[in-house]
Amino acid sequence: MAVQPWGEQGSGYGAPPPHVPVKPYAQPWQPAQAPQMPQAAMRAAHTDRDRTVDVLKAAYAEGRLSADEYGQRFEAASSAQTYGELARLVADLPSGPMVTPMTMAGAPVPQTFLPPPPPPARPTNGAAVASLVLSLVGLGLPAVIAGHIAKGQIRERNEDGDAMATVGLVLGYLECVIWSLFMLVVLAVG
Repeated sequence: MAVQPWGEQGSGYGAPPPHVPVKPYAQPWQPAQAPQMPQAAMRAAHTDRDRTVDVLKAAYAEGRLSADEYGQRFEAASSAQTYGELARLVADLPSGPMVTPMTMAGAPVPQTFLPPPPPPARPTNGAAVASLVLSLVGLGLPAVIAGHIAKGQIRERNEDGDAMATVGLVLGYLECVIWSLFMLVVLAVG
């Protein structure tokens, strides 16, 4: 039966799970030389031991440690009293994401955490611009024709300019009405 790196719930640090026979290790594990740090002599807490055991579990699960090596380091972590002792247990193991030249140089932020890019700018419909200009000049009938053409193109092509086409149509129709009334008055008087 294989030794599980996570042990049993409530088994404690030093005690092996009850269903796993205790056997002597094939070859004793020698702790690596940990880098000297100012807090090496500080006393370790239970959470510090738990973090070290988590690194050992990950290394065992990834195949970096054999079952014997994991067991020896697990027991050493259970009885470690200082940060220095814990650091020696994991000095030759990665304790998190590997640092690469890309991450040291400031890797780009993953796309997941960036705000979505703004939508691309839609082009403005030329017929809508023409409709507005013609209506401002006073040419109502061409403005109405250009406005209707613009409305159809805007729907088909997903372009901007709907407001310009609407203003061109409204002013164009008003100008057509004014020109029609003017012609009626001229014909009635004449």
